[in-house]
Amino acid sequence: MVVRWLWRLVREVSPRLVWKAAYLWVYKGLAGVAEFRRRRQRGELFPPFLFLSLTDACNLRCRGCWITGQGRPRRLSPEQVDQIIRSGKSRKVYFYTLLGGEPFLYPDLEGLLRRHPDCYFQIITNGLLVDDRWAGRLAELGNVTPLVSLDGLGQQNDQRRGQGTSETILATLDRLHRHRLLFGVATTVTAANFAEVTSDPYVAELIRRGVMYLWYYVYRPMGPASSPDWCLDRGTILQLRRRLLELRRRHAILIVDTYWDAQGRAFCPAAMGLGFHIGPAGSLEPCPPLSFACEEFSDGAGNFARLLESSQFLRQFQQFVNSRTRGCVILERPAELAEFLQTAGAQDYSGRDALAELAASAPQCSHHLPGQEIPEPSWFYRMLKRRLFFGMSGYG
Repeated sequence: MVVRWLWRLVREVSPRLVWKAAYLWVYKGLAGVAEFRRRRQRGELFPPFLFLSLTDACNLRCRGCWITGQGRPRRLSPEQVDQIIRSGKSRKVYFYTLLGGEPFLYPDLEGLLRRHPDCYFQIITNGLLVDDRWAGRLAELGNVTPLVSLDGLGQQNDQRRGQGTSETILATLDRLHRHRLLFGVATTVTAANFAEVTSDPYVAELIRRGVMYLWYYVYRPMGPASSPDWCLDRGTILQLRRRLLELRRRHAILIVDTYWDAQGRAFCPAAMGLGFHIGPAGSLEPCPPLSFACEEFSDGAGNFARLLESSQFLRQFQQFVNSRTRGCVILERPAELAEFLQTAGAQDYSGRDALAELAASAPQCSHHLPGQEIPEPSWFYRMLKRRLFFGMSGYG
């Protein structure tokens, strides 16, 4: 499958974009992870990757999304973004995931990408605004990989993201393919869509449309329309793990998971310090779904790196998670998490009462399956997970 995937990459993606990804994403990513390991040995906090929510403006209202409309959208200023990225570069961080809201609603998106040609950006997008003009710009820039959200090929997607969105998203995939971009699809697995999105026909259809990597997420019930009945139970999560390993053996596409390390053990990137999230108000948060912080960008007096590295809240969050689970504390221990956030004095940046939501949430299963770990059988994926940031499970 690795050889078949590489052959697809050569035939379907622009050689210039393949070279850019190899240098900016893989080569610099390896150097960034190596530097992170040295920092970690010194007890420093700065991660090898950062998530930036450029804005909370969005053109969709998806069920189970943690983004809540608050009237006038918030957004990071270009100056804030540039300072964050400059601080990252000083720590050999060259990979950034841009999200929202919808990043393509951020007015300075193209300017940001152009000002940092030495960095590689993954843009998580619903794909509805990526027209031919944008696809052409991304191909010209070359330091971008779009990651398009899709939760099924028809009704399974539309019942979460809105009627008719699947058709528009699939058209966007075709457009990115025509422009020979390196791009992926992000699929959130729910109890409702599990059978479809882990099926061979689903993966084969994405390959046909030029998708080079498929990034799976487990559903977390967040926001006012949380749909907890969509959560996966323990048996289904174990089935998901097995299914992903099977799909990797059969299809010429990178199957990315954000949950298990090379030994098949559960993994939380924020708890390991691999990646933190900067919200659209400049808040320093553990991860994108958890919109709580004790520090804001403005507290740093122009030194973002020092602000992040001095965050006691982020260190306390790591201790809180690591003392309880290797999995997702949002799913497993929501009431305890709410109590921790309140005790830590963290401010809620969600735009709703997310603390009350957590306190009232019933515990759910996460990917932590002690005694049922399934090691990664593929040498290729073991290498990626051990050496390179890959699906937020690459440390160890």
